[in-house]
Amino acid sequence: MTTSGVAASIMPRGRTTHSRFKIPLSIEDGASCSFTKQSGTAKLLRMASLILWDEASMTKRQAVEALDNSMRDITGRRHQPFGGKAVVFGGDFRQVLPVVRKGSRGQIIDATLRSSYLWKGMHQLRLITNMRAHNDPWFADYLLRVGNGTEETDDEGNISLPQDICVPPTGDGVDLEKLIDHVFPALDHNMSDPNYMTSRAILSTKNDNVDKINTRMIERFQGEEKIYHSFDSAEDDPQGYYAPEFLNNPTPNGLPPHALKLKINCPIILLRNIDPANGLCNGTRLVVRGFQRNAIDA
Repeated sequence: MTTSGVAASIMPRGRTTHSRFKIPLSIEDGASCSFTKQSGTAKLLRMASLILWDEASMTKRQAVEALDNSMRDITGRRHQPFGGKAVVFGGDFRQVLPVVRKGSRGQIIDATLRSSYLWKGMHQLRLITNMRAHNDPWFADYLLRVGNGTEETDDEGNISLPQDICVPPTGDGVDLEKLIDHVFPALDHNMSDPNYMTSRAILSTKNDNVDKINTRMIERFQGEEKIYHSFDSAEDDPQGYYAPEFLNNPTPNGLPPHALKLKINCPIILLRNIDPANGLCNGTRLVVRGFQRNAIDA
């Protein structure tokens, strides 16, 4: 099991921990999982001899503690962590920590597994070889220096990116085109190759920039453009104060824009956990293969 849906999709028969253990989405201290003692989940956990939980550094400690409370309950071993079952957690606290909305540094640290009462009973094993970076040891060392806080910074604490991994700006209005050409070389000849399209991506910290990049990328794809429109309405608005134009304008996190423009062979990302067991979960990357009136073939 793993915390994120993307990690679960690349594991054989992987499942997210919230799906497998029925962990509530809104969770507080002292909570338990929502399965019962007579459920199939409880039976499976009683039979299990080992539980693997990947990306545990991303999850809130309350989720792990909820599983601990439930395991103690269904096994009847209330004085043993996880009811005496062996649990292996994987993760890197130098990566993304649990998300606490508008939380302070202290609140984020308090939400991590290291702040749990279970942490003192865990035995830590450190992995020192980056298996994914054998072909690029320099970049692996650079990431370690950034994660360990040993990379050189300026007076404001900013880290300078090496020139080898930067596309220098020119300021002449074609910087975005240069970035697209760098990340997606020979796009016209490779846009029908799913491996080519799903093995590269452009990331941004702001949704406005993401929308601009997406718009330009769609324009560069060949073929006819298909537009899907959202249907927005306001509740408790009998006087019609909220015009449709106003409702269509915002683009909240986790939702596509009002006018979703797509073309055949363009990459898309799934935003819902439709079928995690078969890899269709939040964050799964797909390629558009066809259009229906109210559905997309991908």
